[in-house]
Amino acid sequence: MLKEYKTLLPLVKRYTVFYILGLLALVLTDAGELYIPQLIKQVTNIIAGENFTLQAVGRLVLMMVGVAAAVAFFRFGWRYFIHGASRRIERDLREQVFTHLLSLSSGFYQKMRTGDIMARSSNDMRAIRMASGMALVAFIDGFFLSVAILAILFSQFPRLALITIIPLPFITVIVLLGGKVIGRRFKLVQEGFSRLSEHVQEALTGIRVVKSFVKESWIEKSFHVRNDDNLRRNMQLVRIWGLFFPLITFVSGLSMLFLLYYGGQAVILDDFTPGDFMAFMSYLTMLRWPVMGMGFTINMLQRGAASLQRINEILNEKPDITSKPNAITSRPAGDLKVDRLNFRYQFEGPPLLQEISFEVPRGNTLGILGRTGSGKSTLVRLIPRLLDPPTGSIFIDGHDIRQYLLPQLRAAIGIVPQDSFLFSDTIRGNIAFGNPDATDEQVQRAADISTISRELLSFPHGWNTPVGERGLTLSGGQKQRIAISRAMLIDPELLIFDDALASVDAETEEQILDAFLKTRRGRTNILVAHRVSTLQHADHIIVLDGGRIVQQGSHDQLAQQPGLYRDIYRLQQLTGGGV
Repeated sequence: MLKEYKTLLPLVKRYTVFYILGLLALVLTDAGELYIPQLIKQVTNIIAGENFTLQAVGRLVLMMVGVAAAVAFFRFGWRYFIHGASRRIERDLREQVFTHLLSLSSGFYQKMRTGDIMARSSNDMRAIRMASGMALVAFIDGFFLSVAILAILFSQFPRLALITIIPLPFITVIVLLGGKVIGRRFKLVQEGFSRLSEHVQEALTGIRVVKSFVKESWIEKSFHVRNDDNLRRNMQLVRIWGLFFPLITFVSGLSMLFLLYYGGQAVILDDFTPGDFMAFMSYLTMLRWPVMGMGFTINMLQRGAASLQRINEILNEKPDITSKPNAITSRPAGDLKVDRLNFRYQFEGPPLLQEISFEVPRGNTLGILGRTGSGKSTLVRLIPRLLDPPTGSIFIDGHDIRQYLLPQLRAAIGIVPQDSFLFSDTIRGNIAFGNPDATDEQVQRAADISTISRELLSFPHGWNTPVGERGLTLSGGQKQRIAISRAMLIDPELLIFDDALASVDAETEEQILDAFLKTRRGRTNILVAHRVSTLQHADHIIVLDGGRIVQQGSHDQLAQQPGLYRDIYRLQQLTGGGV
């Protein structure tokens, strides 16, 4: 269990001052609480005695009020500092996890779902906060009060103390034994919540698909299954907790029963003053919390360890794609060369790309055509190292791309995928995502290139119209054109269109390409498409089939050669999809 807490040590050290001040305030709070029963004892003895005076009682009451005020002040102090430290640790750890998530490669997100990550970043963080805050309070408070109270009771009333505390150790035993069960149950609860979060996230993200296939009832039934499973796991945990408190109350009640019986006899026999009895009862009541607190400390630490284990699973993940030591820090200019590239997603099985070789001089445009599954998207994802190519297979400006500093490499390469992702922001915010400081004129110019600007009047708030989650309020063509504007605004040295015009009509496509080629003159471009009309203006075209280059040349050359390109070209002419 303790090995999981190594992750928190640097964060705890960061807030050492908070913990020191908090623990000091906690000890002073306990000291004040320990003194109050002594004042109660004196007041009770004065009232029960023959020398009763209002002045003496009033003086003691004022002292009690003063001590109570000091206790309240120091209680605020330890809560502010210790809970403040645990809240800050929760914030810092969440930032650490999020920063680490941003550094991980796409392979990680293929095996871990977004809903599970969200559950770990929310529910599990709360358990860690309790372990780094309230668990420490329960331990120090329990230890200090237990030692102090037992010392007072045994020094003043040894025989009665020995009798009345007999049931109390059983409280700690109950909590400790149940703690192991709680730790297991709590982990199951967190996993159940993760499954529920995953399902909700997927259902809401894919709401268009759900509605188009009329699968609302199926999604709802699946939700009920996971929701009921989450309830069942929580109820199993609640039953354990529900058993704890009646048992603890019963056992602590035995101590009070012993006090009433034996202490009452002592008062009757004048071995005990009424004040002694009241003070002893106050101390015995106070002792119940420390005995419980020691067990709760273990429980909170176990729950925190279970959650930290889930957080550490993320933090222990290493990114597959990283910059090499002494990487080239200059930004690539755009001369691209691919030399005998072979690539497979896994070590076993045939390569997805085989013996791919071509060159794109700076300022030229390369077109890529191929059937679905021929490896087009995989090829262009290798260039910015979204997938990692083998060493010595892809070069920019004569340097292996693996030698470049990763942020510099990716900053020089823009990519517009077919499935355009938009953020829950305004249209302007999405266009200016790569350059938040862009002027309105720059945004307008980028929007003009993609032709999305001609639909400005149809948006209720112009550029400030929210697009909804993932661009839910926009059509596929509108999302693609906003994504094109986003890439055009940053004007990268190498710009890749991965079938980014698939959702627009032929007329719009022609307008976009004309503006694109004029704006990108002197820059390197790669156009991936299924439509020959998109590629006809490219300087050089390669045709992929089965992961290999089967043809290459200009549009005019390939349109005359027998092969896949001419077949697709003629078919698209017949169906109205050609030039």
